[in-house]
Amino acid sequence: MVMEPNDIIKAQLMDARDLERTLNRMARQIVEMFELDEADEDSFALVGMQTRGVHLARRLQAIIAAVDGIKVPVGILDATMYRDDFRTRSKQPAVKETKIDFNVEGRHLVLVDDVLFTGRTTRAGLDALTDLGRPASVHFLVIVDRGLRELPIKADFVGRKVPTLPGEEIRVRVEELDQMEGVWLVEHRENLYT
Repeated sequence: MVMEPNDIIKAQLMDARDLERTLNRMARQIVEMFELDEADEDSFALVGMQTRGVHLARRLQAIIAAVDGIKVPVGILDATMYRDDFRTRSKQPAVKETKIDFNVEGRHLVLVDDVLFTGRTTRAGLDALTDLGRPASVHFLVIVDRGLRELPIKADFVGRKVPTLPGEEIRVRVEELDQMEGVWLVEHRENLYT
């Protein structure tokens, strides 16, 4: 199983089938909320946050195309450089690709990520997006909202709410990246005795 070395699995929250069902439901919610049709292909887009948010956004894109015949563009966003803790981390994270081949100006966007926790990554993503232009609106989609927010950030589309305790984490795994599918609640081994 592809987890972090010190992870202790407490529960599997979603299997591959649950994740697929959740993405199908969320795709329907997006189409309904924005009343999407073929005419909206130039006024709407999905933006996947690196890393797993990119794969989730592509899956939503495929579902919307298969069910409604609408070709929704997908952008890739890495907000690493916009994080408020970027310079204070002891180990600097790797900066990944940002690739948005459409104009965000005046466009309705759905920012896609796997887990909402403190809200800091989302805030960084919003800052990165607004540096590219002024969208008509930005909505936020996550597979799991785990609570324990530090900033006033709320997701518009939530696959599942899972209240967590300090020391617990949520692991979303996607086949494209992890060769496995699902969502797990884990605890770090070193956190058990602190």
